Amino acid sequence: MKRNCEIPEPQPVSAALVGISGMGLYHLISLQDEFSPEEVELRAVIDPFPERSERYPELKERKIPVFSSLSEFYQSGRSAELVVISSPTHHHVPQSCEALGHGSYVFCEKPVGATVQEADRLIRTADKAQRWVMIGYQWSFSRAIQSLKSDILKGIFGKPVQLKTLCLWPRDEDYYGKSDWLGRKKDEEGRWILDSPANNAMAHFLHNLFYILGERTDRSAQPEEVQAELYRAYSIENFDSAACRAFTRDGVELLFYASHVTYQDRGPMFSFEFEQATVTYGDGANEIVAVSRTGREKHYGSPEEDHPFQKLFEAVESVREPKPVVCGPKAARSQTLCVNGIQESASEIATFPESMVRKEKGKRWWVKGLEEALYSCYLKGILPSEGNFSWARAGKAFDLRNYSFFPGGAPPEGQEA
Repeated sequence: MKRNCEIPEPQPVSAALVGISGMGLYHLISLQDEFSPEEVELRAVIDPFPERSERYPELKERKIPVFSSLSEFYQSGRSAELVVISSPTHHHVPQSCEALGHGSYVFCEKPVGATVQEADRLIRTADKAQRWVMIGYQWSFSRAIQSLKSDILKGIFGKPVQLKTLCLWPRDEDYYGKSDWLGRKKDEEGRWILDSPANNAMAHFLHNLFYILGERTDRSAQPEEVQAELYRAYSIENFDSAACRAFTRDGVELLFYASHVTYQDRGPMFSFEFEQATVTYGDGANEIVAVSRTGREKHYGSPEEDHPFQKLFEAVESVREPKPVVCGPKAARSQTLCVNGIQESASEIATFPESMVRKEKGKRWWVKGLEEALYSCYLKGILPSEGNFSWARAGKAFDLRNYSFFPGGAPPEGQEA
């Protein structure tokens, strides 16, 4: 009797997507257009307001089930090997933990969450479930950043001295009006959101400061102290502009500058100073270049060269062929910890003087001279309060050693961190 030795055809990865508007729309487009039916089976989408998505009619036409919550999806008896989470920040950890509890792998958009205690909860849950979680900091998945980090780990530049990054991306009133959680510290139920440039649009670049110095591919350096200055022009609860200085546990100085209320776009850019070389990106150059003290150059390409959803491709591939996760919650935790320190350092958000604020075309607010001021601070490696700016307000230096709970550093009695 002959044995049937045929190798079975691999089955498509079953997936569910949480959030189909905003960034979730781009995940939906990628899952539907970048993968064949043999690669990915989109079993369901989860969104309390699915009709807001421009692809909702197509989902109905394809008869893809739509659920209002992740709990409803699992209660229906359905399952998914991979759950892609692209919901607002304050839902990231609860939904990721729920998916892990049902045996799913998780790809979650950045940031990992609003608070360090949430990040720690996700780390514990993933370890217990023995399932991986990827956090969608796309630069961390790029060949350029991975190549640069590999050389830093080899020590070819010597010890890091000072790393700084700047990103100025103007946003109009419609940006803050498109979702009720944007610009908020908390939602209506009292859950922390901490939405800001540092925890949303520019979170990538704050994370990158720590990630590039991690002692392993899947780790980031840890902030030990943070001093921040927070400002706003828009009538929002949190800040729309920030400058901060952080020190890692190894004493490396990190500087971060970000704003949504400059007149023009500028960045992202960075300058990383090491003992033996300086590594730069942006500010007129479209690739990462390392220049040694002797003038020798090494070019790494651009972190923008790869497909913007390379991170999602890796998540789908890793379901079938497990490999080390380059950016999981342990690597993403440093950005969250720093954001918590930023909010603790500058508990009072300064409002830009009315004489500096301009309104263009009825919708966009911008602050006269802010772009030039932040760029000047970036070049000098100082905070605005250390420069000659009358509007600047210094925050306090905040100690993040042993910090495990936002706000205050330690959980209330009887509450787990």
